[in-house]
Amino acid sequence: MLKQRFKASKTLTSVALVAVAGFGMNATAQAQTERLAFSGGPDGGTFQYFSNGIATRLSRNMEGVEVSNMASAGSVENLRRVNSRDADFGIVYSGDMYLGLNGKLTNDTRKYRNAQAISYLYGAPAHLIVLDGSGITDVSQLEGKNIAVGPAGSGAAASAQRFFEGVGLWDKISPQYIGYNQGASALGDRQIDALWVFAGFPNASVIQAASSNKVRLLQVYEAAEQGTLFNDHPYYAKVTIPADTYPGVDYDVVTVQDSALWVAGRHLSEARVYDTLKEIFSDDGLKFMYSVSQAAEAMTVEDGTLGIVTPMHDGAKKFWTEQGKTLTEVQQ
Repeated sequence: MLKQRFKASKTLTSVALVAVAGFGMNATAQAQTERLAFSGGPDGGTFQYFSNGIATRLSRNMEGVEVSNMASAGSVENLRRVNSRDADFGIVYSGDMYLGLNGKLTNDTRKYRNAQAISYLYGAPAHLIVLDGSGITDVSQLEGKNIAVGPAGSGAAASAQRFFEGVGLWDKISPQYIGYNQGASALGDRQIDALWVFAGFPNASVIQAASSNKVRLLQVYEAAEQGTLFNDHPYYAKVTIPADTYPGVDYDVVTVQDSALWVAGRHLSEARVYDTLKEIFSDDGLKFMYSVSQAAEAMTVEDGTLGIVTPMHDGAKKFWTEQGKTLTEVQQ
């Protein structure tokens, strides 16, 4: 009887030791997994597609890393989350990065210095559309005209004000605060003279306007360069909408855009940020991102630092320098 009890006790002790050892290995594995958070955007929005895609790719392909995707109100909330370490990655417009770094966000004078850009993702370019038979071929001819600029308080309306102030016309036009679809219809009905759309291309409202009438897209960049836009708002970048993007527009349109940037917290190590960029900007990583969103086709190694006018993370500086990019003084 005593021998049986001893054997049973010995067996239980062995099981217990194995269990403890197993728990220890699991705990070690969990401790070795770096859990990171990516702050994206509203459900169904472009930001959320990008953040979910990047988070999924990194979690699947980087050993010891698990990235969770977080819903968000968008650019400014992402900036604040990454800055406060509530998130490790986020997507932020270049304009908000610049304004946040300099304490110039609307009703917010804090300076957000812990969030740093690591790459360009895609852009939101300006479209300035008139009817082809209107006789308007240049931005300067819009003086005294009715222009749909987007709903009051929208990013489109804010960008329109910045542009027209930069070319000295804001006080000389009549802005109409209506949405893109309504603006496209109003242009076709001759209720307005021009339509401002600040969104990725091809844009459905611009297609609507161009399909119903023969339209002209004005050369926005040329006018902006002659004015003060780039001095006042250096985060705007030059971009070309290729010929035939829209019906009847058989010429390149050179315009300006704000840029959606992938940002990381300064608290992340140089090696971690370098490795994440290396994974996403690999051939397979980019193919995966292109399958996630059409807008991701703007992601290329060639344009990896486009639109960044604030300091970059050390890991990003190392990665892009190795890719042959010459960083600006501000990016460094």
